[in-house]
Amino acid sequence: MTLSTADIRQKFFDYYKSHGHQPVASSSLVPADDPTLLFTNAGMNQFKDVFLGTEKRSYTRAVSSQRCVRAGGKHNDLENVGYTARHHTFFEMMGNFSFGDYFKKEAITFAWKFLTEELGLAKDKLLVTIFHTDDEAFDIWEKHIGVPKDKILRIDTADNFWSMGDTGPCGPCSEIFYDHGEHIWGGPPGTPEEDGDRFIEIWNLVFMQYNKQSDGTMEPLPKPSIDTGMGLERIAAIMQDVHSNYEIDLFANLIQAAADVVGSDDLENKSLRVIADHIRSCSFLICDGVMPGNEGRGYVLRRIIRRAVRHGYKMGANDIFFYKLVQALTKEMGEAYPELADQQPVIEKVLRVEEEQFSKTLSRGIAMLNDVLENLEGDTVPGEVVFKLYDTYGFPADLTGDVAREHNYKIDEEGFEKAMQAQRQRAQKASNFGMDYNEQLRVEHVTKFTGYTDAEGQGNVLELIKDNTLTDTLNDGEEGVVVLDSTPFYAEAGGQSGDRGILEVAGGEFVVTDTQTLGNAFAHYGKAVGRIEKGDTATAKIDSNNREAIKKNHSATHLLHAALREVLGEHVSQKGSLVQAQRMRFDFSHFEPVTAEQLATLERRVNQEICANHALSTELMDLEEAKSSGAMALFGEKYDEKVRVVTMGPFSIELCGGTHVARTGDIGLFKIVAESGIASGVRRIEAVTGEAAIDVVQRQQTLLNEAAVLLKTDTSNVVNRLSALQAQTKELEKTLSATKQKLASQQGADMLEQAQTINGVKVLVTRLDGIEPKALRGMVDDLKNRIGEGIVVLGVAGDNKVSLIAGVTKQLTSKVKAGELVNFVAGQVGGKGGGRPDMAQAGGDQPENLGAALDSVTSWLSDKL
Repeated sequence: MTLSTADIRQKFFDYYKSHGHQPVASSSLVPADDPTLLFTNAGMNQFKDVFLGTEKRSYTRAVSSQRCVRAGGKHNDLENVGYTARHHTFFEMMGNFSFGDYFKKEAITFAWKFLTEELGLAKDKLLVTIFHTDDEAFDIWEKHIGVPKDKILRIDTADNFWSMGDTGPCGPCSEIFYDHGEHIWGGPPGTPEEDGDRFIEIWNLVFMQYNKQSDGTMEPLPKPSIDTGMGLERIAAIMQDVHSNYEIDLFANLIQAAADVVGSDDLENKSLRVIADHIRSCSFLICDGVMPGNEGRGYVLRRIIRRAVRHGYKMGANDIFFYKLVQALTKEMGEAYPELADQQPVIEKVLRVEEEQFSKTLSRGIAMLNDVLENLEGDTVPGEVVFKLYDTYGFPADLTGDVAREHNYKIDEEGFEKAMQAQRQRAQKASNFGMDYNEQLRVEHVTKFTGYTDAEGQGNVLELIKDNTLTDTLNDGEEGVVVLDSTPFYAEAGGQSGDRGILEVAGGEFVVTDTQTLGNAFAHYGKAVGRIEKGDTATAKIDSNNREAIKKNHSATHLLHAALREVLGEHVSQKGSLVQAQRMRFDFSHFEPVTAEQLATLERRVNQEICANHALSTELMDLEEAKSSGAMALFGEKYDEKVRVVTMGPFSIELCGGTHVARTGDIGLFKIVAESGIASGVRRIEAVTGEAAIDVVQRQQTLLNEAAVLLKTDTSNVVNRLSALQAQTKELEKTLSATKQKLASQQGADMLEQAQTINGVKVLVTRLDGIEPKALRGMVDDLKNRIGEGIVVLGVAGDNKVSLIAGVTKQLTSKVKAGELVNFVAGQVGGKGGGRPDMAQAGGDQPENLGAALDSVTSWLSDKL
């Protein structure tokens, strides 16, 4: 049976849906609220909290096809991409999951029947592995499924024991392998030949049955679960009867498109594999909000882009090309991932800008590296060369390693590490992920939030925390955390800051300075005044003025988001926000500064919607239903199955769990105070609302009034008055400059009388303190014309600086180069310089040595002339 990649994906979903599994859409490549991961690298990532027991879902069985990236941090396949048949930076991991529902027998049965019945794979082509002590899995494979004993291999390595991290959920695995046949070299897993390509792992079944503690002990999980993963690309290669993933339909089309844009007909070239792989990871990372940068995820994205561009350059691409492949990718995967098509203009723009920037330095860097390789003694590129390529030309070390490997060289990684120092540490900062799941403070409570309608309410004190430890009391003056079963306090989320206020109890009160989430509970941070005890009944009162200011700013972000898409284009999407009582900021995708005219239009549109006084409506919907209705989801936000949809008239509809005004008119006034770029393709607008906006307008009016008084005009004429003064100033500067040039010319004529003759050549060396350094060039040109054939050296000292210039008439440049002459002088005053053979300039910072330096010129020239 031959199936397309898309057909296999759909068949997988249909099969598991028929067995009661809830289809779940792929989550973002940027893990939500998970500091342990650089990128989503496995299908189970979005279910991690479910496996940990901190999140509940309405279903106990799920099926998904998760997009994954392994190109940084613990899982990094970047260097192998293009050189092997199955390594990718981006891949799709299909999986089925059980959250305490079924276990080993059902998971094994589902997998076997899907492969042999749904896909029609020959049973004698399959063999399985189990963890060496997992007799239960062995019996299921042999007695229930009927796999011969000699095809059930016991593996005693970590390859068949999976864990979420150093601690947390873990358990034995059972892997399913496909035998490509005796004509391909390689042996079964566990043999010396296992690294060959004959036996290929296609599915990993993880039996999650333990919770690993920091001391290494294994505690049985109360509800054993199932996590599986099958690489879509790998199974597609088998179903399409090809050996390499790069030969499947999806990659064949991308490789052809890559060949077309770089102008090559060599479809076997490995560089085309690299480019085809990298367009997937780069496009989906940008789609999920990652932008090229110098640290963290942005740095990894930049490395991948530059690696692809370098391979295109290697194949002879003579123009920017990489962004042109987004269209081909959308054609292949846009149906399965509609967000790819929606974000296509954004992706293309980001890739184009990044490639243009890199192309400016790429050819020079490659030329430098090739020169090094041609003259290299030994087989290793020195670490300082690798660092220079990184620091000067933006070449990541692995890119240099790629080029070196193609010429059978390696790089001095240890030397590079030393040379990188602070830059290397910064680049790797985002790879330092790690967390002990069992050392996190956990609170097994759920707090009911009443703050959408109430500013005050009662709640029972469920837990008290001091110094990250649970306690029964907080005494007067002690700082800590209070967890209530019910609260009107909003916990920071979605960019909205947490509420502050007072918790009143019988023995005193607790002054809340911030509210955060702790699992499913709301944690009130602050200080006790008096005594508060676990079990107390607390009257919770939020700071209403603070909350109202936050609500105005939050609702304004929704209006601004809609206005940005209206004014700048549909490519605009939110990349982050901060909503406080004092101000708001909004980060969004856009590729150039927002003009003053556009900012004015944005401000006007938001205020028009405020004046329209739309009533805000909220509605709970299923996530997919909400998205289908046109509601915009916020970047980086993790949503539940049921979401809150906030609508402001016909202008704005978004998914949002925050608090908002009742009507847009309650915002009062919206005023933009700043616009800036914060990353490649990401802009930021800062603004204020309500009374804060009025304060800004009044301050601006006061400044305008003061300017009018100083300019002796009225406020309506300030700009005209400033323009007139500016024109007058320019005219005066022009007149002054002409006068200085005239005086300098006259001074130059007088200076010629000081010229001396060295071996028949006229030489003028003099010091001109008090002369503007920028006038020196004109003076030398004038003196060279007057002197006819000769050499001029001028020096100016002042403000702890030295300015030098040397001029040599063209008849003498074969004997004396102006650059050598000026550097001879500059070296004595703590500087250096350069220029043409007939004119060169330099600077220095030792004016006290200028006199002696100029005096030495005569002796230096005597040896040259």
